[in-house]
Amino acid sequence: MRIVITGGGTGGHIYPAIAIAKGLLSRCRQTKVLYLGTPKGMEAELVPREGIDFYPVASEGWNRKLSLQTPLLGIRLFQGIMQAWSVLGKFKPHVVVGTGGFVCGPVVLAAALRGFPIVLHEQNAWPGLTNRYLSGLAQAVCLTFPEASQYLSRKDHLHITGMPVREEICSVSRQESAKKPNLNPDVFSVLVVGGSRGAKSINKAVVMLAKEIQGRSGIKLLHVTGQAGYKEVLAWMAEAGITLSEKGNITIVPYIYQMENALAAADLIVSRAGAAFISELLVCGRPSILVPYPHAAENHQEYNARVLEKVKAAVVILDKELDGNRLCFEVSRLMNSPELLREMGEQAVALARPDALNSILDIIKQVEKEYRQRKFRQACKMN
Repeated sequence: MRIVITGGGTGGHIYPAIAIAKGLLSRCRQTKVLYLGTPKGMEAELVPREGIDFYPVASEGWNRKLSLQTPLLGIRLFQGIMQAWSVLGKFKPHVVVGTGGFVCGPVVLAAALRGFPIVLHEQNAWPGLTNRYLSGLAQAVCLTFPEASQYLSRKDHLHITGMPVREEICSVSRQESAKKPNLNPDVFSVLVVGGSRGAKSINKAVVMLAKEIQGRSGIKLLHVTGQAGYKEVLAWMAEAGITLSEKGNITIVPYIYQMENALAAADLIVSRAGAAFISELLVCGRPSILVPYPHAAENHQEYNARVLEKVKAAVVILDKELDGNRLCFEVSRLMNSPELLREMGEQAVALARPDALNSILDIIKQVEKEYRQRKFRQACKMN
């Protein structure tokens, strides 16, 4: 197979695309994968690092309102379509896979104009603007959440597959996590994650939680602040009179490279509600307190969080409602309710789709097979 994959702008679009690319290459060494993304986006750094061929395509995000920039954005879109048209014509993919983000637009439009089959993956419960517009052009659309289907006009080509999750996320047991520094699965462990860039509202609320639990033997806090917020959090902790070197149950780090270990050791997780991280929580069966990012496009993180809240797998706190008192209350309530935590974990597992990647790969293979058959029939008619 020859597969083109596109998606970018944020990690939520890029990491599923990388997972699909690596899954395709793992299934068959003869598969050729070419990733089309923006030259300035995160994908330009992350994709080549994974050993996947990368080609840059001009594209920029669209403003939802007309402005003086609209004509320029239109020109950039046309340039992107022409670039993608040329690359697709040379590479001749059997399937073009899009995971969303504005770079998806020109690539998928060019694929449709050239007659190449399209498979889309939508990560969120509220589909992104690009995937909503492009879904009608696709042969198949894979959804993480079934709730997303109500916002798409076509229903006949939708597949509920879930989000592809890295294999290593499921590979670490709770006891194995004890071998890693700063992790202790023998006590109640709270993991706080605001994302790679951090979340200021969460970071600030955690200061009161840290002050409340400092020195207590029955609870441990691991706070991943994000690179941008690390020094700020340390300053807030110092102002609150928390001396981390003397409080062995509180650990503050800017980033964790092996998140699978932290997830395995955690009893409760506090985080934003991005689809990729939520999918990891579900696969691990971890109860959570979710604080959706209020400025996410079309508020899609709240839609994601409400899906978990509906089945009682998570507690949702809106960003505007979050403060130290509310966070302390919810952590204390859940810590002292082991039966509730167990039920939340069970609901998380029930909602998870650990075989999501294989399901998506099967759909891509089926679309590729139908494309080959169609091309064969066309060749027979010509002869």
